Amino acid sequence: MTVETEPTPDVQAPAQQSLSTAAARNLATTTKSRPQMQEISSRWLLRKLPWVHVSAGTYRVNRRLSYAVGRGRVSFVQTGREVKVAAPTLREVPVLRGFDDGVVLEQLAARFVQRDFHAGEVLIQEGAPITEVYLIAHGKVERIGTGKYGDDTVLAVHADGDHIGDEALNVPDGRWPYTVKAATAGTAMSLPWPAFQEIVDRSPALQAQIAVHLAGQAAAQNELGEAEIGMSAGHQGEHDLPTAFVDYELGPREYELSVAQTVLRVHSRVADLYSKPMDQTEEQLKLTIEALRERQEHEIVNNPEFGLLANCAFDQRIQTHAGAPTPDDLDELLAMRRDTDYLFAHPKAIAAFGREANRRGVYFSTAEVAGHRVPAWRGVPLLPCGKIPVLGGTSSIIAMRTGEHNQGVVGLTQVGIPDEVEPGLNVRFMGIDEKAVVNYLVSAYYSAAVLVPDALGVLENVEVDHPRS
Repeated sequence: MTVETEPTPDVQAPAQQSLSTAAARNLATTTKSRPQMQEISSRWLLRKLPWVHVSAGTYRVNRRLSYAVGRGRVSFVQTGREVKVAAPTLREVPVLRGFDDGVVLEQLAARFVQRDFHAGEVLIQEGAPITEVYLIAHGKVERIGTGKYGDDTVLAVHADGDHIGDEALNVPDGRWPYTVKAATAGTAMSLPWPAFQEIVDRSPALQAQIAVHLAGQAAAQNELGEAEIGMSAGHQGEHDLPTAFVDYELGPREYELSVAQTVLRVHSRVADLYSKPMDQTEEQLKLTIEALRERQEHEIVNNPEFGLLANCAFDQRIQTHAGAPTPDDLDELLAMRRDTDYLFAHPKAIAAFGREANRRGVYFSTAEVAGHRVPAWRGVPLLPCGKIPVLGGTSSIIAMRTGEHNQGVVGLTQVGIPDEVEPGLNVRFMGIDEKAVVNYLVSAYYSAAVLVPDALGVLENVEVDHPRS
């Protein structure tokens, strides 16, 4: 069956009555922006860190002699549910600091026994005999003591890699002076004291190591572990005054300038023919320098040699009490140093702190920094730093005192280097290759130094994930 339809008339497009925009652009100059770059951040750390000119490429930090040793973190090897102590890291326990007998360390590591615990479990009871040394492999525990009026007080929070009980060598009565209670579920490694004593009896080198450690603990020192300066005060008459001198560290730490480099390549034809109205080489250099500065800030935070997170003294690291950062945590962080100029945190950590403050009905103030209004806590600016890592939903908050004059944290660079375009950054012409590509070496020289340990503090294991309601 055939259905007949009437033919549709042809639809004629209206005749163009004016010049099209596509044609007009051939005679017009396009208004354009300069090349944009999303990677550029505020870089508050680089902006607020005081920079010291290092003319010799190396910066030496001289300090007063100190007998105290840092309490480092012990590492572990996990295979499924089984956890073992990484023997070389036992040197982070103060009594074993600098001990070089690897065989003895392996014997000690092999005698640690795994012990899983649950939240609320008491691992150590105050007043009980010290029969074990504990290493916290995973989880958080609270060290609880008796307050002035007989109430329980949280003295410290210990987490992954911390060790408890090695101070038994200095406890006269051999009993625990505090209680240790699990704040979360986790795993501890315990070394029975008889097993430790058995290895000591068989190892003259370990006996000598313990003797040196105890001698250092007995040396005259102040509460910070520095060699004491003898003095007398409040005396009357012709009192014999003690003699004194300030001893220095014999092997002070030296910081060498690090470098971030890249080779910028620009084809000569592009540079010659397409540099109006914007210079192509200049724009390429501008974005390359921005990327180098971003990498520089990342290294100052995360570099294992001179980065702030790696170089914070272990007694200047604290743990959050509840996971998310609270006003109590930041108060404790600020109280650990005589002066704090800045707090740095990942934006997610700042948001997490804001949630906790709002939950308590506390509103943190603002401060003016370089013409910007930024969040502040107790008058200390809380500045964002996206280079602080967020791993497994946790991050860190850095507190620092800055400047040489205040024995703080300083940035290191060298100014006046050849072909310098910014302080500590130069661009050097490397020639034109056989493909007519122009090469420029772009280099940034930098490092960072912590002048005294309490200039830098870190709040660790800051949970940044938004909790479910």
